[in-house]
Amino acid sequence: MPPKSIRHAFPKASQYDPEWVRKHSMGENVLFNLESLTKSLDLKPGMRVLDLGCGKAISSIFLAMEFGVTVWAVDEAVSASDNYERIRSEGCEDKVFPLEMEARSLPFPEEYFDAVIVVDSYTYFGTDEKYLPYIARFIKPQGHIAIVDVCFRNEIETPEQAPDFLQEDYQNYWYFIHTIDWWRKLWEKTGLVHIEVAQELSEAHLVREHYIKDYEKSDEEDAFAKALQLDKQEFITFFKLIGKRTSKTAYLQSYKQPT
Repeated sequence: MPPKSIRHAFPKASQYDPEWVRKHSMGENVLFNLESLTKSLDLKPGMRVLDLGCGKAISSIFLAMEFGVTVWAVDEAVSASDNYERIRSEGCEDKVFPLEMEARSLPFPEEYFDAVIVVDSYTYFGTDEKYLPYIARFIKPQGHIAIVDVCFRNEIETPEQAPDFLQEDYQNYWYFIHTIDWWRKLWEKTGLVHIEVAQELSEAHLVREHYIKDYEKSDEEDAFAKALQLDKQEFITFFKLIGKRTSKTAYLQSYKQPT
């Protein structure tokens, strides 16, 4: 059973088998981050939710089981068939639909989703200034885009500004990580969303502690966990950003998938 502090902070996620969650999390505990995000998001049964960059789809399963929403579980790197087996084994095949596709090539109708949720993967594609205008087309007016991910406490403008513990890996794994303020400004200037939440996770310390402990028990290399372990000043942390879709039309002069 998880420690009392974990159970108190994450009452929903703590009900899931820790080994199952660890096996199917592609990094830190995905359900911890997702539960923290959903504390700021009003999800209701029957809503249509896009779980973008869903990994092994346990976030999608969690959303369906805990909130009664219908989820499209999209990831380009994990087999939809494998995800379907996990979804079916948890009895969620009527609420979660797995798809294997790239985040810039989505087939959905405009204004289709009540919410787009992205856990621990938005930094891989969302730093592109044209990405929010692209994904916003699929969100209903007054719907939400909600992300939870890693961030820095201070913006790094050049590799030389990276802390010593990040210098070795900065240009491989960290150059696309930014501050909460950077993300807020990126979204605000489009006029496509009204920022409702832009803050560090109140549970960030627990998330990092738990991830470091898992890393120390594992024989696998993990550049992210290694950096957290070396980060004594907690320069790296976790944040959530939630925007409510405005009525402004999302205009893209040209947006083709990079080759």
